[in-house]
Amino acid sequence: MDRQLDLTEIETLAAVARLGSISAAAKAAGVSVSTAARRLDALEAQLKLRLVDRRANGARLTAEGLRLATLAQPLAEQLATIARAAEALRHGDGPALVRISATEFVVTDTLAPALPMLWAQAPGLLVQLQSEASVVSLAARDADIAVRMSRPQGAALLIKKLPVIELGLFASTPWLAGRDPASIDLKAGPILAYDDSYGRIPELVWLEEIGLAGAVRLRTGSTRALVTATLAGAGIGLLPRRQARPGLGLIELPVPLPPPVRTPYVAVHRDLRRLPHIAAAHRWVVAAFGG
Repeated sequence: MDRQLDLTEIETLAAVARLGSISAAAKAAGVSVSTAARRLDALEAQLKLRLVDRRANGARLTAEGLRLATLAQPLAEQLATIARAAEALRHGDGPALVRISATEFVVTDTLAPALPMLWAQAPGLLVQLQSEASVVSLAARDADIAVRMSRPQGAALLIKKLPVIELGLFASTPWLAGRDPASIDLKAGPILAYDDSYGRIPELVWLEEIGLAGAVRLRTGSTRALVTATLAGAGIGLLPRRQARPGLGLIELPVPLPPPVRTPYVAVHRDLRRLPHIAAAHRWVVAAFGG
């Protein structure tokens, strides 16, 4: 080789394997997609191996790329450990930053409204709320704290279960137009529900079990879209009960089988949990969920 391996190029390869795409890896590193792609090109040229299979519908790692990414992952985690240690040494200089990754629904409807409570307890704390559907890596410092609707994995993580989120089928008062909620034929729809961007979540299985999958007319990964569409009278929305709070004019419809509950989790890396600003943000997330 004409030069030593570039650590940023190795980190980019490991991030693509971990996050599933070049764009996600670029976002996690805080660089443009073109920069991340150039790093991969340079690594391919140096190693004289094709690491990325670029297609019209995106890019995937080749078998060689996956093999090398597996070898690179421990190095990427070691570099992240160094970054965490450096943060611990300098956290007293200037405003402390905490990056919290969560789904759009959690960011907009649980965390953002609770910010006054956080700043009352930790004045001056700089917060970055990252609205993300993909699962981020705390080990690689994609975020400092993550809130997820399925239990995160990782021996180095401190994981706490949060209060469950109850779901139901709701319709707006104008959509019901005076009809008895118990008289509504759910199979006639239209049902407004989640898509499979989060995988085969329990809500989708439940709709199939009660025979409503064929009545779905809107699928989206956005809880906010479901709420606003239901309020607009577009149909029967599958919503968290806390979103259908009194005053919105939403009525819950009876169902033959109780819908599943969702259990959120908050996770933080053990190395960061000891930092005062991370600990304060972690306590705040738990309190925002009523935990």
